[in-house]
Amino acid sequence: MDEIDRKLLRELQLDASLSQRDLAERVGLSQNACWRRLKAIKERGLIKNQTVTLDAPGVGLTLTAFVMIRTRHHSKEWLDTFRRAITLIDNVIDFYRIAGDYDYMLKVVAQDMNDFDRIYQRIIEKVELDAVTSYITMESIADQRPLPV
Repeated sequence: MDEIDRKLLRELQLDASLSQRDLAERVGLSQNACWRRLKAIKERGLIKNQTVTLDAPGVGLTLTAFVMIRTRHHSKEWLDTFRRAITLIDNVIDFYRIAGDYDYMLKVVAQDMNDFDRIYQRIIEKVELDAVTSYITMESIADQRPLPV
């Protein structure tokens, strides 16, 4: 990956709706050269998808929480069940296995505290957990920033 590929990726992270002509102009390529590079980048799997970022409060999701989970169970069967249960909850928008005092971290969006409580109940009812702690955000300072390519 050279600097032009990096420029392409930076521009696309900022605005994936750019026309091929505008993208080519921004990175200093002809449209054909830009198309060939994009095709190669996609074939290498560097672009996972192209999506639209929604304004969470604008669509009624005014509460964001990070849910930290600790478990005593680490078997493949338990993890498969846990993964299935969590990924079925649409309000869990990010889900990580982590190192440290907790084993998993979820980013959850909800309409309000009552909605979050309903989501929380769904999380804890599916599998046995050792500890669950939630951190409610007060302000999003930097969210969904572009990767530094």
